[in-house]
Amino acid sequence: MPLILHGMGTAVPTQRLSQAEAVQVARRINAESPEQERLMSRIYQRTKVLTRGSVLLENDGLNGTSTTKDRLSFYGSESPGTAQRMHGYNTHAGGLSLEAATKALSDGDISSGAITHLITVSCTGFHSPGIDLFLIEKLDLSPSVQRTHIGFMGCHAALNGLRVAHAFAEMDPKAVVLVCAVELCSLHMAYGWHPEKVVANALFADGAAAVVASSDPSLSDQSLVLRRSGSTVIPDSADLMQWEIGDHGFAMGLSPLVPEKVGAALLPWLRDWLKDQSIDLEAVTSWAVHPGGPRILSTCAEVLSLDPGLLHESRGILQDHGNMSSATILFILDRLRRRSTPGPCLALAFGPGLSAEVALFDFE
Repeated sequence: MPLILHGMGTAVPTQRLSQAEAVQVARRINAESPEQERLMSRIYQRTKVLTRGSVLLENDGLNGTSTTKDRLSFYGSESPGTAQRMHGYNTHAGGLSLEAATKALSDGDISSGAITHLITVSCTGFHSPGIDLFLIEKLDLSPSVQRTHIGFMGCHAALNGLRVAHAFAEMDPKAVVLVCAVELCSLHMAYGWHPEKVVANALFADGAAAVVASSDPSLSDQSLVLRRSGSTVIPDSADLMQWEIGDHGFAMGLSPLVPEKVGAALLPWLRDWLKDQSIDLEAVTSWAVHPGGPRILSTCAEVLSLDPGLLHESRGILQDHGNMSSATILFILDRLRRRSTPGPCLALAFGPGLSAEVALFDFE
């Protein structure tokens, strides 16, 4: 029984940082020598992120008089502690989630009273009562809505959320599931010259995305349908990516060997998985690949022999918004469904483990 995505919604902070402004922030909190200051521009250019949103920005900077230090005073002379960063999560995560969820309900023309299950997804903050209870109150969901949280799984977690939604819909044909992923990555910028953390600072950003889904085709005329999903863990790769709670926020470990390791494992696993779905790799007409960074996109295109145009939406989201962790893949799927290319669509995302998640969609 397929899962039909009736409505989708995305949200990003109103306040944005250009690449040049992001470089100024990095020079202030990361560079420890003039040489490192000069390297920052090159590092940030290589990410291909032209602009990004942050809930921490205090004004729009359009008048040309505000410095990045003024706009992002959260990051001062000393690195904020984890408690301060979690206070920021509690302050801002709900509003961004609510915007995305409201858009998804409106897009699917589905009332909040119809929602039977709520799945929240996040790896950038903790608070209880959490986002789920905030959404129940603000959307006026039923107090008996069944809640599930997908926590701390990383960039592929929205696909895990959709898998859980699919299971709910298969178990109960009357289930109408709201999935909401929200990530405030800008809360976790690291201080000091640690190359892996500098690259993480350069890539990540804030965003939220939501989906309303069920197994009932009569609820809407939307064309995006989830058929199957799968997972794999790549052997001997656990030390290549970490996301750990520290005294100064959550610390990202991101080895430059990640694309190489993913590339070596991706093609044989994916061919076998698609064979089980009775589909050839060459039959896939649309691709939603999580843009962990430009190198992971280039690696996927190379090992899967993809035409560069097939990753246009993935590159576009990275350029326009940065890597918003789990929310990102839903941004890409939202763009793809608006283009609505007939045929199978494959979504791919990666996270600590190293782990990979895949989901097979159809545009009908």
